[in-house]
Amino acid sequence: MKKIIALLLTVVMVVALFAVGGGTAFADDEGKVFNIYAWNEEFKGFFEKYYEVPDGVTVNWIIVPSDNGAYQDALDAALLNQADAAADDKVDMFLAEADYILKYVDSEATQDITALGVTDFSNAYTYTVQAASDADGVVKGVSFQCCPSALIYRRSIAKDVLGTDDPTEVQALLDSWDKFNAVAADAKAKGYYMTASFAETYRPFSNNCTSPWVDEDNNLQFDPQIEAWIAQTDEFIQNGYTLTAGVWDDEKNVQMFADGKTMCFFGPAWYFNFCMGNAMDPDKGCSGDWAICEGPAAHFWGGTWLLAPAGSDNPTMLADIMNTFINDEEVCTALVANEAQFSNNQAVNAKFAEDPDYGNEFLGGQNDVAVFAGMTDNIVWENHTIYDQLLNEGLQTSLQEYYRGSVDQDTALNNFYLYVNEKYPTIVTP
Repeated sequence: MKKIIALLLTVVMVVALFAVGGGTAFADDEGKVFNIYAWNEEFKGFFEKYYEVPDGVTVNWIIVPSDNGAYQDALDAALLNQADAAADDKVDMFLAEADYILKYVDSEATQDITALGVTDFSNAYTYTVQAASDADGVVKGVSFQCCPSALIYRRSIAKDVLGTDDPTEVQALLDSWDKFNAVAADAKAKGYYMTASFAETYRPFSNNCTSPWVDEDNNLQFDPQIEAWIAQTDEFIQNGYTLTAGVWDDEKNVQMFADGKTMCFFGPAWYFNFCMGNAMDPDKGCSGDWAICEGPAAHFWGGTWLLAPAGSDNPTMLADIMNTFINDEEVCTALVANEAQFSNNQAVNAKFAEDPDYGNEFLGGQNDVAVFAGMTDNIVWENHTIYDQLLNEGLQTSLQEYYRGSVDQDTALNNFYLYVNEKYPTIVTP
């Protein structure tokens, strides 16, 4: 009961009534309240700017932070009650991340969007469609963004350490983990950190796993890529190449200021647009002193999918939202031009990639769309499970205690196994 009460207290209900000109034709029996579940307000901002809500429709945003699985818990409770919920209380659309999307697309809680009228995926990136499809290939949602993840580096520090800040040259010097690790020693010798978080390189390793977290017999397993990440992190911590901060910790974020001493961060377009606020600070930041390249390993990070819950009483608007954010050229163009997103529309992205006058001010004028467009063919959607979010986060949280010196490594790993047992009792741990 305490957990339920705590969860309810974390829920932020944002209700917005829109009265703009209608664009979607509704059947008489469709609802006039559209409920959207999300864990933050990123897509909410895009929706309010670029989607024309039909006359008389109220859009409710139910925002629940994702910490410790709270968002999934709230969403699961709502979907469990979907069949019996009053029309105005039904979930009409919900957002999901890559780390747990399969939990919903491989269930009866979501529905086939092609039956709703979302049928054109010709411009969407292949892995984004695969991620939103169930085991039988039925598509249950779309993503408004594609998220190839890059190595984001400080130009001024790269010049000091590598002798160049040119993205092509930097890539050649950092295109393998052996080179990356060697440069970390060079950066340390000049008074810099290679990364600002012990977990900074986790995604480039984990995205290239050749086996899932849980095998066919429900045993927890560590892929060689996860083992390689742990080995690298041990070396980085011991040699002072990185900090013990977590990916979202303030200790890491302050390294984004102009007086920061860190050369490399990793992330997609949404990361440097939505999460690198310190680097953009008008007084203490260093906007323009950044650039991107692919780095040692091709990977993606995150992404937001719009999923179609079974039982929505607003199927026309639901389909229209999805079609708008993957196929409306004007909207997809605005996401790139105004929001620094890498859209999920290949034709739109190609126009920006080929535009000699397009550049990202934060990246010193570099055409980030062209860089990301060249990385999408390397993204692989394989070996994902419904457990990924909590297992990825749980491992990092447990190992952080070890890297901060509060426990030894064996204890940290045992704590991780206990965490897995608590969250997923059916998984067999060592």
